[in-house]
Amino acid sequence: MKKIMKKIILLAALALGVTAAQAQVTVQGSKFSDNWSLGIKGGMTTPLKHHAFFGCARGLAGVELKKQITPTFGLGVEGEWTFNTSSWFENQVKSWNVVDHQYVGVFGTINLMNAFAGYKGTPRAFELELAAGTGWLHAYNQHGNQPGCWDGNTWANKVGLNFNFNLGESKAWTIAVKPAILWNMGSGKMYSASHINGLSAQYNANRAAFELAAGLTYHFKNSNGTHSFVVARLYDQNEVDGLNAQINSLRNDLENCNANNASLQAKVNNLQAELDACNNRPAVVKEVKSDLNNVRYVFFRQGSSYIQENQKPNLELIANAVAENEGATVTVEGYASPEGSKAFNQRLSERRAEAVKKALVKKFNVKADAIEAVGKGVGDAFTTRSWNRMAKCTVNVK
Repeated sequence: MKKIMKKIILLAALALGVTAAQAQVTVQGSKFSDNWSLGIKGGMTTPLKHHAFFGCARGLAGVELKKQITPTFGLGVEGEWTFNTSSWFENQVKSWNVVDHQYVGVFGTINLMNAFAGYKGTPRAFELELAAGTGWLHAYNQHGNQPGCWDGNTWANKVGLNFNFNLGESKAWTIAVKPAILWNMGSGKMYSASHINGLSAQYNANRAAFELAAGLTYHFKNSNGTHSFVVARLYDQNEVDGLNAQINSLRNDLENCNANNASLQAKVNNLQAELDACNNRPAVVKEVKSDLNNVRYVFFRQGSSYIQENQKPNLELIANAVAENEGATVTVEGYASPEGSKAFNQRLSERRAEAVKKALVKKFNVKADAIEAVGKGVGDAFTTRSWNRMAKCTVNVK
């Protein structure tokens, strides 16, 4: 047993050394109120030697409150109670108490996965912990003439492994299998068996018990919004210098944008001033007289935009007027009589104006850019409705 304890102590020392090496990992959300967990457990315990392993086994229940100091190292307190379901000693009846032993202690844990492989920012699905602690061990015995009729108080040490299975995406819950060994370290009697009477404090298998429990633990939510540590991203000086250079470059770009904005704003102000000046000028009205000297009409059949032969002399007169007056232009306004829908009459008036424009260009060689053709829809120039099926051609002379 001494050799086993030496191995455990050496393993703990090695894990602590690795823990120190892992301390360089910086984590976020590590306030005092962060990284607490509460767990319950249940299982069995039995004397390690000199008793039937399963025949002397009895029920065990416990609760744990733990604070994870770093991703590797944690501290906590626990309480355990064993239930009197068998007698540990030959030729003795079991005690009448339901709870016959109680252990209350403090413990520390070392997450071996994080210690040796590093913490990656979230708990692994499976983790292995080394747990060790010490505390008060109390035996409840029924007073009377029964064997072992005293209460006992002593101190005990405990070492075990926690096989943790972290559940869910957030890893808020952990199911664990917890084998452990608990040593009665006191020199006084805890049991009535003669082979442990008067022994001094030592790790002795004759005064040890084996525990096997399963536990369920809930990890409370932290100030960082998760149920665990979050690895902080650290920047080296070269990266910081590069980011500062980018910031300075963006500041220069911003200054240039502000300068361009000021220049554009000045142009906007000048254009606004010119627009205001134009709006304030008195309107110049050019009166165009519409008489037989500059206006001709081209009439159409109902629903048609085809120019009949008897209307072509009017087109010739318009073309002659344009030819005789340099720089003259023609405004062609198409109209329709009110029969039919508004949309149909609008399209018909547009086709009539375009028909006149095409005829002036193709047959009378009037330049297309000197002709403006627009459809006006239903016309009301004449009281006789059928006369409004026409195109009004106005020659504009400079």
